[in-house]
Amino acid sequence: MNAPMPPPRARARQRRPGGAAGAPAIVGGLAVLVVGLTLASVAVGYAPFDLPAAFADLLAGRATLPALVLWELRIPRALLGALVGFSLGLTGAVMQGYLRNPLADPGILGISSAAALGAVIVFYGGFAVSLTLALPLGGIAGAAGAAFLLNMLAARGSGTLGLILAGVGLSSLAGALTALALNLSPNPYAALEIVFWLMGSLADRGMDHVWLCLPLMAAGWLMMLSTAPALDALALGEDTAESLGFDLVSARLRIVTGAALAVGSGVAVSGAIGFVGLVVPHLMRPLVGARPGAVLLPSGLAGAALVLAADIAVRLLATRPELKLGVVTALVGAPFLILLLLRGGGRRA
Repeated sequence: MNAPMPPPRARARQRRPGGAAGAPAIVGGLAVLVVGLTLASVAVGYAPFDLPAAFADLLAGRATLPALVLWELRIPRALLGALVGFSLGLTGAVMQGYLRNPLADPGILGISSAAALGAVIVFYGGFAVSLTLALPLGGIAGAAGAAFLLNMLAARGSGTLGLILAGVGLSSLAGALTALALNLSPNPYAALEIVFWLMGSLADRGMDHVWLCLPLMAAGWLMMLSTAPALDALALGEDTAESLGFDLVSARLRIVTGAALAVGSGVAVSGAIGFVGLVVPHLMRPLVGARPGAVLLPSGLAGAALVLAADIAVRLLATRPELKLGVVTALVGAPFLILLLLRGGGRRA
């Protein structure tokens, strides 16, 4: 006997490039795009630059000016763009899947604001002058403090609503303390530097920043990616997920800790870069399907591509000094959010 034909909707899903069979191709295409944009980011700059000669000098161990510029400025900037973008895109997809809210983003738990506050405290205390990595270390410390409080709530069995309310409270408190530091800053130049850092940028970052954030981000990625099956089950509701054998307390702990490691270390080295985690999961769902677990890896890669493309754009624009990266991503993401709200309102109506 012939096998029964699948229903029309199933056949349509099989033909679509974004089905389960098409996801590996999409992930592969995004990975190639990220590699290409990383190489383009290394090649793009303000001054004329002989890239092949710089690579040759670097590989030969010659400490020429082009080799130093390549290793100390351009390669770290490109790598951090990919790392920060992947962290934001992945965390946004995890948050939207866990909270079952299409408007959730990496900052919803207050970790980004806490990381920014930690860096601002370092600025305000003058520690950034005495220690090169004081700024990112302060940001990581702020994210760790927020993660500790959120993990206490998650371990006690607080539900999704409890974590959201705690995140709103942490974000409001961190924002208020940051504003207080700006208000009380005795040096107007220090206050201006804090404001510029809060706008987000990858300029003037070095390999030490890469080595600092990479292990933390990688640990956070693994924690969040491990929750993909639980996120798929949560799409059916918390009671259903628990009846299927998923430990939601463990999933919350991994999500909160992973987000703190990935986003906190990203904010610590780049400042606040908004809307990436909100935008890219919505761009990926039509391609890979609505299953939350399937969106995670493509969203991370798309986030890396978006941040790299935006960072290339700020260097190509004829504005001096260059626009802050967080400003460019907000200019792209804010209209997208407005359109998303309008479409949602139209459906509810």
